[in-house]
Amino acid sequence: MAEAAEPTGASGGASADRGDGGAARSVDRKGGPGHTVLLALLLAIPVVKVAYTVGGGGAARDVFVGMEPANWPDVLIGMVLTDPLLACVLAVVVSRVVFVLFAGRGAVPVGGGFLRGVQRAALTVVNPVAMGVAEACFFGPLWGLGTGLAAYALRKGVVVEYRTGRRRAHRQGPGRRTASGSTGDGGGYRPSSWMRRAAALEQWVALGLTTVALPVLFFVSALDGQAWTSIVRCRVTDGVRTETNRLIELGRRGNGVVGWNLDAREISNGLGCTGEESLYVREPWWHR
Repeated sequence: MAEAAEPTGASGGASADRGDGGAARSVDRKGGPGHTVLLALLLAIPVVKVAYTVGGGGAARDVFVGMEPANWPDVLIGMVLTDPLLACVLAVVVSRVVFVLFAGRGAVPVGGGFLRGVQRAALTVVNPVAMGVAEACFFGPLWGLGTGLAAYALRKGVVVEYRTGRRRAHRQGPGRRTASGSTGDGGGYRPSSWMRRAAALEQWVALGLTTVALPVLFFVSALDGQAWTSIVRCRVTDGVRTETNRLIELGRRGNGVVGWNLDAREISNGLGCTGEESLYVREPWWHR
């Protein structure tokens, strides 16, 4: 993946560009370390979150069984919706990952002309705007604006790389590099020197976000001691005894709740539930 590949320089000879472009193209098409890191986080972090929150071992297994497989993504969604910084960084990274994958397959027009310029602008802007709107709805306009601008900046760097020929879509024929080092379908596009430097910096920023910032934020959220969903106080009947217990809500059944009973440390059915304001179940890992 482009964001996890070693960033290329802002200038270089035709032979160096040819090698860099071919390597970047291959990585863009097949996925690189950045894609691998993102996928690993999405699979592992929800398990870490549940295991730490409920105490690990058999408790974590019981929670996942009680949630049922269709509800497992709720853990990740809950983490993102309770942490604006994590949500912002994840949105920016996902926006660029999707863009790079499609760009590696020729989705970004690299030639000149008004129509292709409009297509490039639309492909570069639409997704960041959507990400920004979503962030603004959940966390406010400032978070939305920051997310949209960051996502756009990283996408713009990818467009510059493709238009200059340092990256090329996987195809034969018109897009082949000429002897002068430009691409046949790029129209001899030559961005300003500051834009080339910005495109190179964009790769370093994307690398840092994907392989450093995002893992750190995910693990901080997983080990902060907060539940990933609502905590409710319900009436729980055990045989002939009825108690009021705190439950981490795992699902709804009729007019009740199925949840992890924080007092009895087991899956329980609760009735007459009322929500609690605090999501904290235990101390954060770094306070232990």
